[in-house]
Amino acid sequence: MTITSPTVSMADKIALIDSLCAKARILPVITIAREQDVLPLADALAAGGLTALEVTLRSQFGLKAIQILREQRPELVTGAGTVLDRTMLAAAEAAGSQFIVTPGITRDLLEASVDSPIPLLPGISNASGIMEGYGLGYRRFKLFPAEVSGGVAAIKALGGPFGEVKFCPTGGVSPANIKSYMALKNVMCVGGSWMLDPEWIKNGDWARIQECTAEALALLD
Repeated sequence: MTITSPTVSMADKIALIDSLCAKARILPVITIAREQDVLPLADALAAGGLTALEVTLRSQFGLKAIQILREQRPELVTGAGTVLDRTMLAAAEAAGSQFIVTPGITRDLLEASVDSPIPLLPGISNASGIMEGYGLGYRRFKLFPAEVSGGVAAIKALGGPFGEVKFCPTGGVSPANIKSYMALKNVMCVGGSWMLDPEWIKNGDWARIQECTAEALALLD
């Protein structure tokens, strides 16, 4: 996914999100605890079949991890997650993020992203959140936390009044329910972290992460 213009339209950004999600199917939600883990973790995920990565800004290493991946693994699509305000949005852009994901919305952040060339996947948990973004042209959202917010039943219900809208459910998605989510016509992909057990990362068990990643994707075949 390449962004070349500072005046990318909302329609173009929606198309970029659609392309990303169609390729990804599962968007791993990554929190980096040590800089040394960045490349081997990304390589393990890529070897397992996941080449679009959401690196959260929950830790001090998030922005640095994005920079490293953009410089040293340019074949991967790397975005920033847990972006909370326009300051973090600007920092994520400067780090080279190719997409932005938020856990929720504010009017200020939505408006700031309208003027950004980088596509934003805003986090919502109900119809009111969708309507806030819808008025500014957003048609793709992250449902978060998905299971707490109604899960598969909620997405089915939201498909009625919001026929143009599609979702990336994140939060509580697991091997036990991933097929139910992906069977919905208004689900583009899912976000998850079950293939990123902190102990596996701490111990450098990259083979296990690769295996778990491949098993997750195999559930969708």
